[in-house]
Amino acid sequence: MVRVLLIIPPLLFFSQVICFSSAAIFTLKNNCPYTIWPVTLSTSNSSSSIAGFSELPSNSTASLPARPEWSGRVWARTGCLLSTSQTTCTTGESPPFTIAEFNLNQPTDSYDVTLVQGYNVGIGVSASGDGCKYAGCTVDLNMRCPAELRVVGPDGETTVACKTPCEALGGDEYCCTGTHSTPETCKKTRYSELFKTACPNAYTYLYDDESNTFSCGDGADYLVTFCPSASSP
Repeated sequence: MVRVLLIIPPLLFFSQVICFSSAAIFTLKNNCPYTIWPVTLSTSNSSSSIAGFSELPSNSTASLPARPEWSGRVWARTGCLLSTSQTTCTTGESPPFTIAEFNLNQPTDSYDVTLVQGYNVGIGVSASGDGCKYAGCTVDLNMRCPAELRVVGPDGETTVACKTPCEALGGDEYCCTGTHSTPETCKKTRYSELFKTACPNAYTYLYDDESNTFSCGDGADYLVTFCPSASSP
């Protein structure tokens, strides 16, 4: 799946999400002990559109439909402050953040969870139907984030997100650019190995193992859980 740098515009509210017939249903569940502000980015039909929720409190769910050919991404913002003119969030308005990716525009659906843009909250994806496997990162990587990759919150102490080594340190080796711009030359690093050990069912760098993309029969519904429990599949 395509992985791009995303800069998030001001919040668009859930009321702007349009309902469709014959749609796959996405249920978003907030298992975090705090409120989050989910975002969806549609990349269907060679165009992009962003829709968000005003908020999703802890231990609550929200459902939204998607066209059968929908493709796009889902992630969470945290620590958001809303005003009449703008929204500011501690994480999720720009990388680093954890992303769930979906492509329903295939004979079979495909989906994955990626840390290629960094990490802010854990995400798990469960799909209905036989043979649909679990994708995600159930470990709190903020607790394991190396000091040089940490994003510290407003209190000046708490780690609220974990940058990629490309964002934090730069260089061709970490950014898969220049002499490291191909699958043959862009290899895993000690950082991606650390993240892969913690989250084996998620992408950890640009050319990570393609087996981290999972497939499911056409017509599946999806449960996207933020801060999934460590006992999740």
